[in-house]
This record gives sequence, C-alpha cells and structure tokens, in this order.
Amino acid sequence: MAKVVRGARITGAQREKLAAQYVKKYESGQSIRQIADKAGRSYGFVHGVLVESGIALRGRGGATRGTTKRARATG
Repeated sequence: MAKVVRGARITGAQREKLAAQYVKKYESGQSIRQIADKAGRSYGFVHGVLVESGIALRGRGGATRGTTKRARATG
C-alpha cells in the first residue's frame, strides 16, 4: 500500500482506490488502527473511508466493563 502525504486531501478515484484497499485489509482481519499505522493516515481517516464504503464494522475487541462481575454473579 503506497503511503500518502500526511494531511493531504484524498478525493475522487484516489479515494475510491484507497477505500478498496482498506476494505480488503479490514475484511482480512486487520484492525482500523493497524491499517492506519501502515498507511500513514489517522484512525479517523481510515474509519471514515470504511464507513463511506458501506462496510459493516466489527464491534470493539477485548473485555468490556462489567463482564467479570456479571459472570461471577451468574456462574
């Protein structure tokens, strides 16, 4: 994936090409943060491009607050 100048506006065909690359990587299991780091773009930019592309984003990973307490109370 070619790095883009940080802060440069990405529009038109170039944005569509990036979106296709990001979608492919995201669907292969990479996180938004991993894609952003490798591309030299911000998390927000990559997230926005993925949302624009219409892809369904995965839920957050890792434990969430309260999970352990509920597990103890029911288990």
